[in-house]
Amino acid sequence: MALTLAGLAAERPLGLRVLTGEDVLGRPIGWVHPTELTDPQAFLEGGELLLTTGLALDEQTSPAYVRRLVDAGVAGLGFGVGLSHDEVPRALVATAAEVGLPVLEVPRKTPFIAITRAVSRAVAADEYATTVRIGRAQQDLTRTAVGKGGPAAVLRKLAKLVDGWALLLDLGGVEGAAPAIAQSYAGEVREELKLLRSGTRVFELDGHEVVLQTLPTRVRRALAVGTAEPLDTAGRHVVNTAVALLSLALEQDLRLTHAWRSLRTGLVDLLAEGRYELAFGVLTTVWGDPPEPPWALVALVGGPGQRRRVCDALEGEPGLFFAEKGSAVLVAGRSGGDVLDRALAAAASVGPMYAGLADPVPLENFAAGAEQADLAARAAEAEGKPLVTYAEHSARGLLSLIDPVVARIYGENLLAPLRRHDETGRGDLVESLRCWLEHHGHWDVAAARLGVHRHTLRNRITKAEELLGRDLDSPGVRAELWVALQT
Repeated sequence: MALTLAGLAAERPLGLRVLTGEDVLGRPIGWVHPTELTDPQAFLEGGELLLTTGLALDEQTSPAYVRRLVDAGVAGLGFGVGLSHDEVPRALVATAAEVGLPVLEVPRKTPFIAITRAVSRAVAADEYATTVRIGRAQQDLTRTAVGKGGPAAVLRKLAKLVDGWALLLDLGGVEGAAPAIAQSYAGEVREELKLLRSGTRVFELDGHEVVLQTLPTRVRRALAVGTAEPLDTAGRHVVNTAVALLSLALEQDLRLTHAWRSLRTGLVDLLAEGRYELAFGVLTTVWGDPPEPPWALVALVGGPGQRRRVCDALEGEPGLFFAEKGSAVLVAGRSGGDVLDRALAAAASVGPMYAGLADPVPLENFAAGAEQADLAARAAEAEGKPLVTYAEHSARGLLSLIDPVVARIYGENLLAPLRRHDETGRGDLVESLRCWLEHHGHWDVAAARLGVHRHTLRNRITKAEELLGRDLDSPGVRAELWVALQT
């Protein structure tokens, strides 16, 4: 704690007497500066206790002198009496009282060097205390970082050390909060983070000063620390230490996570190759007994960030095995259990993902089952449905063998000329073509179903043939168009 004017005035051997500013004696003293200059502003940084004997001051010059000191941001003025002045000029005291500048009368018997020594001792003690506090805090944070609690424990320790709250954020949301109520600030902090590419940003939030600092990790992350009062020197060092430790811990966690996920993917490859004994041996050693076949297989399709977070959500779920396979997460569990519900719950916690289900899948059909679950998930994605089962998908016959996304893009491109024509309001070529193909090219039946004259239908099909640049008498062309119309 820095020495204040009140603390200095309380040191009885100095014999200081407070003349003005009793209500602001809590100001800390940054340093002591003796000078007889009437305008010392150029030599001051602010926060000093200025000492003078008033050699160049009188009743006329004192008011302007006091105002210059206030402009310079001095903490207070110590005026030595018994040399140039028997007492502090009345105009100086009156002006200081008016502008709120504390004035301490220094008796003749007290040398200025005694005041300087007192402040110097206090500054040195304060710096030592700050150093000790920083050292202890760094030790506490380091011990916490190497313990079993991980980044979450570091956040809790940091919040306690700065007597505030801490948030760890990444692109997807909040990775950690301490205490839990800090989660409520996440929205505002994320808005501020949009303004910060790297480095540090300080802003006010709900009565707190918030220090927002990016972390030097491969995945973009930031640490936000909120305190009721601005951080002091020790507090800033503590935050910097936490940034370094969190960055290191998160990078180590990332490498370890990648290793574990690569192992999971390798086990899926072993199962697909039929090397069950080896795969089950590793599964049992690392994660305990695997679920008993036959299995329900759920494929979850989403972006890279979603796949990473859904793996985090599934971690530790009993009776489940999961692994990334291509651009999907494959979840396996005992057939007839609650595998699907738990997989969908994990997916819902990270945002919209698309699920495909293959159930039941005997162990010897694992490779086919995984492919079926993936195809069903792709169909769900193409159709905008949260879930498609393989049984539902395979009911589509030949179309179930085509990648749904590829089929949709193919269909959109092939039928684009007809849809552009229909958007002009000059006819309904797409539906006319669909109905005509559905009724095997029978004009009368298709026209009756559409509610138009058969000559109108003939004109529409001729126009479609012209726009498509395809011969609609070709069975192959008709098959391609039928596939396009089903996507």
